[in-house]
Amino acid sequence: MLEKILQSLLQGEIDIDTAKQKLNVLQVKQIGEVARLDVNRASRTGAPEAILAQDKTPEDVCRLTLAMAEASGYALVTRAKDSDLAALEERIPEEYELEINRLARTCLVKRRGHLFKETGRIGLLAAGTADISVAEEVLVTAQVMGCGVTKAYDVGVAGIHRLYGPLTEMLEQGVAAIVVVAGMDAVLPIVVSSHVSVPVIGVPTSVGYGMGKDGVAGLLTMLQTCSPGLAVVNIDNGFGAGIFASLIARQSARNV
Repeated sequence: MLEKILQSLLQGEIDIDTAKQKLNVLQVKQIGEVARLDVNRASRTGAPEAILAQDKTPEDVCRLTLAMAEASGYALVTRAKDSDLAALEERIPEEYELEINRLARTCLVKRRGHLFKETGRIGLLAAGTADISVAEEVLVTAQVMGCGVTKAYDVGVAGIHRLYGPLTEMLEQGVAAIVVVAGMDAVLPIVVSSHVSVPVIGVPTSVGYGMGKDGVAGLLTMLQTCSPGLAVVNIDNGFGAGIFASLIARQSARNV
């Protein structure tokens, strides 16, 4: 749609004011009475809109997802339930393909042949195996943004010797940022940020016992760090971390 508007302007079929009006309308697409999809967010901000399936019915998830895929060529669904995935598998048109990551609880619907422009590389670390679900959400999000990912899981501070091999590999590959996912005491992002010169994004997870308070203790640990170079997203927010790190990588790639 964006290309059609620009072609019409170039060919003199519409004037500048009409083109601006059409572009403004294009920013938002209403789907019934359910939601207003920001179908042009990726081209405007560099970050795609995702369909958060949490607390939505499978019918609404399907409608929103297919509308987004039709408008943008793809749609990313996060926090997908088994019922959402079953509904999408049943209703997806032939011209689209479905990529499901059950660990991440994500579903990517994209038009067959659709490619994401490759730009930049990030590192991804998960402290423990219980943190992998959130880390995989980071991975899928970064891939949708065309970002390469070098990952290593189960490298937490309980066995700190496991960290240095993967960290060395990431630095040798020239990653632009490193996302570190950690629950419990969540000190791994702090350790990583004290060893590297690239930005580190910490993702506290809701993994832990008792006073961990579903990730609050880990969040506060990261926020209280005296190690510079660490930014922190909300608890279990793999999507937000993936976006942030990929934007850094994209900007870094432009400046090379």
